[in-house]
Amino acid sequence: MYGERRPEFDPDQVLQNLRQSWEGVRSRLPGGGGSRLLILGIIVVALALWLGTGFYTVQPSEQAALRLFGAFRGTEDEGLHWYPPSPIGTVDVVSVEETRRMELGFRTGAGDVVTDEAVESRMITGDLNIVAIDLVVQYRIKDLGAFLFNVADPGDPARPEAIEGHPDGRTLKDAAEAALRQVVGQRSIDDPLRVGREAVQVDTQALLQEIVDDYNAGIEILNVQLQEVQPPDQVRDAFDDVNRARVDRESRINESLAYEQDRLPRARGAAEQVTQAAQAFKDARIARAQGEAAEFTAVFSEYAQSQEVTRTRLFLEAIEDILPGVTLFILDDSTGGALPLLPLTEGVLPSMAAPAAGAGSGG
Repeated sequence: MYGERRPEFDPDQVLQNLRQSWEGVRSRLPGGGGSRLLILGIIVVALALWLGTGFYTVQPSEQAALRLFGAFRGTEDEGLHWYPPSPIGTVDVVSVEETRRMELGFRTGAGDVVTDEAVESRMITGDLNIVAIDLVVQYRIKDLGAFLFNVADPGDPARPEAIEGHPDGRTLKDAAEAALRQVVGQRSIDDPLRVGREAVQVDTQALLQEIVDDYNAGIEILNVQLQEVQPPDQVRDAFDDVNRARVDRESRINESLAYEQDRLPRARGAAEQVTQAAQAFKDARIARAQGEAAEFTAVFSEYAQSQEVTRTRLFLEAIEDILPGVTLFILDDSTGGALPLLPLTEGVLPSMAAPAAGAGSGG
């Protein structure tokens, strides 16, 4: 998948072929002078062919690690390059931008068939419970020289892409397992199961990156994702019951919050409406009182300037308001009865007609 890519050139085979060709040609040559020229020509052609094998191309997502007599000499980026070919130099072209994947606790085989690796996935939590955790680690190469030459890894038979000598075999798997066990061992079982999955992932990624950096493995951990997290089979039903109870509790809490959010705005609106009505009533009464006070102040000012005239005018205005609704009677001792005063009213009250008629008949 991402192993070394060397120029397809075997110098021993080339020399053997040249030797056989030379023996065949030499057996047909009559003299020795021409043979020396032929040998020189063959050497020049062989040298040109050998030097031509030193050209190589690096793609944009790749890097080339250069070795001279087996010692690492640096890297080359994208483009067409030349380097002394084997056996003097060696070029390893590797993809460094590719996101690689490692599975812990399970393996995905051909046809997406998943097999369980219980030895890797089972671990003890901080509250002494046993939990099985499947993990996926995503990573890439950040230092090609360190990745190829710093860690002597035996490889991983379960992962064909993990090549012997590269640190993303047993080294990365063991480091990921150790980091996950340390993080889970400091927490209760509820964290990886439900409430703290994100924190477990973040802490495991940070610890795993610290371990591979200590190895100087040239690997950058991009992401750590918890997959399936399960309690042991013996107590799985009890854990499921607890989880269902928690779901029911959260559902009830959400319903209560929804009811609260529905009722509170209505109550606040009704209270605001009452408050505004009271404020309007207050403002109206204040304005009315202020108007009456201003009217009284104006009348009092006029009264202070001309008291007698103002008193008379007020008296007359009061009489004008009172008299239209009052019936006046004149009492005359000589007649012995009460007579209405006309024409202050539109007509004689019916109750007055009888005394008036009695007085006429008596005369």
